[in-house]
Amino acid sequence: MTKKGKIKAIYAGSFDPVTFGHLDLVHRAADIFSELTVAVADNMEKQPCFPLSERMDFLRQSLAELPSVKVETFRGLLIDYAAEIEAGVLIRGLRAVSDFEYEFQMALTNRKLSPRLETIFLMPSEAYSYLSSRMVKEIAFLGGDVSEFVPPVVVQAFKRLKK
Repeated sequence: MTKKGKIKAIYAGSFDPVTFGHLDLVHRAADIFSELTVAVADNMEKQPCFPLSERMDFLRQSLAELPSVKVETFRGLLIDYAAEIEAGVLIRGLRAVSDFEYEFQMALTNRKLSPRLETIFLMPSEAYSYLSSRMVKEIAFLGGDVSEFVPPVVVQAFKRLKK
């Protein structure tokens, strides 16, 4: 697919941890947009499994081969961060119909708050359509092998947590 113009996009999430499904969406979005920021949410109300710096490191290591992609963090409203970095598009992933209602409400709310910011939904490859960070954490903490779901750097991090 050919990139048209200089359109900056954001793919935001907690990425706790990043999965192959997330990475699939990043690769798809990087093929479409001239610049893509993977924005890791710094939400003090959530208790993540991995600290912010480690989640960002997981992403940076996993996306090092994509020069048009940068990994940053943000706090507060995503629409404010989008305005700060002059992004015009938010990327959101849809795995199943169950994701749609929440994502649809969020997209409409964001449009109301920031009419010039578009939301584009991407579907992951079928191989990752069932995958979630929550499921990966549950498997890992119950002693299962998550190597088919997350990059090697995340597998190693789970092994360190178990010690």
